[in-house]
Amino acid sequence: MSRRLRVRPATRPLTGRYTPPGDKSVSHRVAILGGLAAGETSIRGFLDAEDTRATLNAMAHLGAEVEESNGEIRIRGGALKPPSEPLDLGNSGTGMRLLCGMLSGRRELKGNSITLIGDRSLSSRPMGRIIQPLEAMGARIDSEQQHAPLHIVPRALKGIRYSMPVASAQVKSALLLAGLTASGDTVVIEPGPSRDHTERLLPAFGIPVRDGAPGVAVQGGAELRAASIRVPGDLSSAAFVMAAALLVPDSDVALENVGLNPTRDGFLRVIEALGAAPEMTLDSSVGLEPVGQVRVTHQRLRGVEIPAAWVPLAIDEFPILMALAAAAEGRTVIQGAQELRVKESDRIAVMRACLESLGVAVDETPDGAVIDGGAIQGGTVESQGDHRIAMSAAVLGLIARDEVIIEGAEWIRTSYPGFVTDLNELGADLAWVD
Repeated sequence: MSRRLRVRPATRPLTGRYTPPGDKSVSHRVAILGGLAAGETSIRGFLDAEDTRATLNAMAHLGAEVEESNGEIRIRGGALKPPSEPLDLGNSGTGMRLLCGMLSGRRELKGNSITLIGDRSLSSRPMGRIIQPLEAMGARIDSEQQHAPLHIVPRALKGIRYSMPVASAQVKSALLLAGLTASGDTVVIEPGPSRDHTERLLPAFGIPVRDGAPGVAVQGGAELRAASIRVPGDLSSAAFVMAAALLVPDSDVALENVGLNPTRDGFLRVIEALGAAPEMTLDSSVGLEPVGQVRVTHQRLRGVEIPAAWVPLAIDEFPILMALAAAAEGRTVIQGAQELRVKESDRIAVMRACLESLGVAVDETPDGAVIDGGAIQGGTVESQGDHRIAMSAAVLGLIARDEVIIEGAEWIRTSYPGFVTDLNELGADLAWVD
């Protein structure tokens, strides 16, 4: 059911302490690895959202035993079994791509055809970027012109050395997961840095990873063993709260247990370039991921040219970064971000439409946008089925001249079901108006 979210301009500062929900990227990966590992894996801090639940449910349909109690998920994994029905990943591109890699070489599933399906948005996203290198390893993946549904027939794989044309943590992780069952080494060479959550997690499950020149490598044949994992807070979710604190006058918000992985700190780099001055304290690592505290206060922002090299480090945060640019003084230039066009929506085009509907001047380019910041007007915006578009528009509504209505805001539940509650507890005024 379509839902509308009403955001009223803030009448007071946003203040208080805030802990973001569990990291979405890490949650997907531990659900898969826990389902593969022999023994019982314990997970705390798992993100309770539709996307991550889809991956966890898929592992349960593949034979993993999943139990939950007192904020802990326990997975008893090991040998997989063929599912009795297609695995529905909903809106989760991460879940579909990683499972495609993981399933391609599973010996215990040989002779079966396993189908991965998703919603209309997921079915429109490109899967050729994983299908092609997996087929080079020997995988058999039938698709609808390299889109879901994907029909995977597991069979013997051979390790390859693959140079990715574009840095992508999802492609890299899919190949590494396939490499666990392949003969020989699987080596993935990136043109630039991408998230390294998979490389950090595999050793915790007993899998050695070679990380360095000429790339990231795993050797096939090793057995995964159960682990105890604590998922850090999601920087991508925390980014919306940080942005709100930056924009609303006199705000002061302290964020705790924030994942500060250096391969995804692009958001922090960009907001500092815009004029923010977040105070960061790195705590001891939670498991294999660095975490810390971040304090954000209201700042006057100025437009900048964002280096293309930062794009892979902040790829999920660009909708909210575009929202910040809309509120900044002067011009912001984004380039090298064509990857945004194949996310849950064409995020360049949809954010342009969103910002223009709120009175912001935007020039869309093939690989980014030029945004001239200014006053934010009220009005109605359409999320186009994209959770990050909806939340970015909501943050801008806090400093708009009139209230902002977001159509299709129910998509927020795919990654951050507690978004409205968390912002309201800090002093915002958001409400569902069905």
